[in-house]
Amino acid sequence: MKTFKLISVDIIRDSVVHSVPLEDGIIINQENTSRSWILELFVDKQHKPLFSDLQFTNEKITAKAVISYPENEPANFEVVVYSVKEIGEQISVLLRGTLNFARRKYAESLLSELIKEGLTGEDLLSRFEHDMKVRPLLKRD
Repeated sequence: MKTFKLISVDIIRDSVVHSVPLEDGIIINQENTSRSWILELFVDKQHKPLFSDLQFTNEKITAKAVISYPENEPANFEVVVYSVKEIGEQISVLLRGTLNFARRKYAESLLSELIKEGLTGEDLLSRFEHDMKVRPLLKRD
């Protein structure tokens, strides 16, 4: 097994992006024949209804996770909520699933979208730098 620091995560359910601010998080590559991963999110209790509902329905969702460094490209995982536990004013959420290997380079895709929006010059550069930091969901994701 290998563990990594989880920097940020977005949960995508029914085409709606839920950006979930992390207090802390880790991601574990189980390195097994199922190619499974575990994401542990330590988040504010206000997110409990979302994760409890997802756990109850056992619905597969997409988690876009940035691992190790904020500059890294988000990795797409197909996961289910395995566990939700309260710890003080936070909750620990365990997600289990697999890595989606069909991902494109985020920077190239973002740049393509911004050019299609008609941005050029300083406007293009400024927006590109901003969006690389906040990593909005791309239209083709």
